[in-house]
Amino acid sequence: MTKPNSPSCPPKAPLAERPLLSVPMALEVARIFEVLASDTRLRLLHALVLLGDPCMSDLAGVVDMKPQAVSNQLRHLVDLGILTTRRHGTHIHYSIVDPCVIKLMHHGLCLNEEARAHAKLIAS
Repeated sequence: MTKPNSPSCPPKAPLAERPLLSVPMALEVARIFEVLASDTRLRLLHALVLLGDPCMSDLAGVVDMKPQAVSNQLRHLVDLGILTTRRHGTHIHYSIVDPCVIKLMHHGLCLNEEARAHAKLIAS
């Protein structure tokens, strides 16, 4: 996957105006969704939003996981280009590369809230 040219990653054109996804592009996008389709990684990303630029041990404390487990999950996100790292002394700090990730998480939460409200309405 190539990194976005700008920090905000604006789309080149609205989705409805783009040509149908090619198989390779669909596979790249699917890989992103596969990596994000982990409750642990979503919690870590949310913790990154809340904490700003934490080190791995800070994240481990917030999500109540062992540091090695957090490190393994963060590696997936770094390898995909979703997170970046910076060294500060002996600690490595993590941050989200692209604000599109934060927007995607926000939209996911909104979709979940709407689906729950709809299910509640149907059940009543």
